[in-house]
Amino acid sequence: MNQKKSPSLSAKILAEARETLDNWEKEEQALMQPQKTKPRREKSGQPRRPEPAPKNRPQKSRENHGVPVEKGSKGRTPCPLAHKCGGCQLQNLSYKEQLAWKQRKVEKLLKKFGKVSPIIGMDDPWHYRNKVQAAFGVQRGGRIVSGVYQSSTHRIVPVDSCLIEDKKADEIIVTIRNLMKSFKLTAYDEYHEEGILRHVLVKRGFATNQIMVVLVTSGPIFPSKRNFVGALLKKHPDITTVIQNINPYRTSLVLGERENVLYGSGYIEDILCGMRFRISSRSFYQINPVQTQVLYGKAVELAALTGKETVIDAYCGIGTIGLIASRSAGQVVGAELNPEAVTDAVANAQLNQAENIRFVAADAGEFMAEMANAGQKADVVFMDPPRAGSDQAFLSSLVQLMPERIVYISCNPETQARDLAYLTKQGYRVQAIQPVDMFPHTNHVETVVLLSQQKPDDTIEIDLDLDELDATAAETKATYEEIKAYVWEKYHLKVSNLYVSQIKRKCGLEVGQNYNLSKSENPKVPKCPPEKEMAIMDALKHFQMI
Repeated sequence: MNQKKSPSLSAKILAEARETLDNWEKEEQALMQPQKTKPRREKSGQPRRPEPAPKNRPQKSRENHGVPVEKGSKGRTPCPLAHKCGGCQLQNLSYKEQLAWKQRKVEKLLKKFGKVSPIIGMDDPWHYRNKVQAAFGVQRGGRIVSGVYQSSTHRIVPVDSCLIEDKKADEIIVTIRNLMKSFKLTAYDEYHEEGILRHVLVKRGFATNQIMVVLVTSGPIFPSKRNFVGALLKKHPDITTVIQNINPYRTSLVLGERENVLYGSGYIEDILCGMRFRISSRSFYQINPVQTQVLYGKAVELAALTGKETVIDAYCGIGTIGLIASRSAGQVVGAELNPEAVTDAVANAQLNQAENIRFVAADAGEFMAEMANAGQKADVVFMDPPRAGSDQAFLSSLVQLMPERIVYISCNPETQARDLAYLTKQGYRVQAIQPVDMFPHTNHVETVVLLSQQKPDDTIEIDLDLDELDATAAETKATYEEIKAYVWEKYHLKVSNLYVSQIKRKCGLEVGQNYNLSKSENPKVPKCPPEKEMAIMDALKHFQMI
């Protein structure tokens, strides 16, 4: 009797691989089609299959929020690699138009909390990045390339110079690439997991001109590393320190945990807002020092420090904001989870002889909760969270501590809007909103927001136009038919004029005379169901009637 052979393990693996490749192809084909909804984000660390861009069609970034990097009505992009790279989503606009686009973006997200001040731009919005990193790989024929990953892929776009990166950093990266062949130094192939050099990271202090070069290798073996570094220093004697960072893992992270200092001290220093800061390879330091001084200066100005306040610098990193604020505060405490960053922060305090500041290696939310439980208070909290914003635990701890003022710095107004909605429901009021263009030619924008405690006896001074005193002004913003159409389109619920009038009256809005009264002597008026009430309330908010 013939038995059907079971598939071998290798056959199963091959079938799974083919299925995975088919799924990747379907995803990338979907990305190239017009999107009616926000595209699905890739999971962190998931390998992405390299795919050549379709002919006669520039790829667009997943994160360009509907702004294509291609020739448009505003003209061509100055960078010839803008289509392939996808990093500068707004380059097809003039800088003035970019600022206007970002202003509208912030206003759309944050104006419901208060007036948005005009965005602060740069006088010279080019070559502003003090941190440059390049991926290394091998093209067909064995040619070593260095550059950036094409948007939504792991295909390297060769780059020798970039219009927003530091010129000196770009020159160093090109030199390293040219030296590799002479020293038989191979570039890493992440798909076959072979080769040595994975990435090069260059940081430069714009004020001090100190330069750090980080060579990221796939393992500790680095043939002729001393001679290689010597040849690099001969070409660029202004390099201050060279570090080998070892990253042996299959990961999207650039830096690994282990490091060897090959030359110099292993760190550089820079000057920001009149204070000196030590920067290591893995420490966070804002990439645009010119605008960082504007941003941090505005943050400290909004804090209105008098020299007596107790200040918390949450997510303090290497202590930049806290140290700058310490010159005008009574005492400052910086909380940071990364112990290496705390080490740099302590060194920075000593470097600047700041005696009224201390740093703790702790979760900022847990630290504030412990302060509150111990009966301690803070007058001002500076918070500068990552792009994902703050989590519920941190915000709850912040509200528990109840500082008089919160200065919220954000690189993502979407998540900032979410966090502000929570804080304004917990007794805080937004006092100022200031956008700053930290990243010209990209769709990213930084904002600093001041919140203060809303006290029972607080009064708000506003300027009213006489026309705004018309009692029916709010009611005329949308008709009953428009409200019903909005509810149907968004919630697929049918609501009657009777229900709309009930909710309008509940919100203190004018309705027509006897609009929801029955003509019978003993009227039995149906009450609007909760789900329809919620939908009508949303419509009233949408039309800015409440």
